[in-house]
Amino acid sequence: MEAPKLSELPFASVDRVIRNAGAERVSADAVEKMAEAIEEKAVEIAKKAVQISRHAGRATIKAEDIKLAIRM
Repeated sequence: MEAPKLSELPFASVDRVIRNAGAERVSADAVEKMAEAIEEKAVEIAKKAVQISRHAGRATIKAEDIKLAIRM
C-alpha cells in the first residue's frame, strides 16, 4: 500500500483560502483534501504551460504561458 502524499502547499495558507471563501470552521481533513485538489490542478496547468513554452522554443515559463494553459 502506498503512503499518502503530503501536499507541498502550506496547510495554513489553504485553510485561509477556505475561510476567505466564507467558512467559519475548517477540519484538518478538509484542508488536506483542498490542498491535494489545488496541487493536482496546479500541476495540470504547469504541464500545459511547459508544452506551450517548448512549442515557442523557450525554456522559461512566462505568465502568458500560464494564462494560456488555464484557458486550455
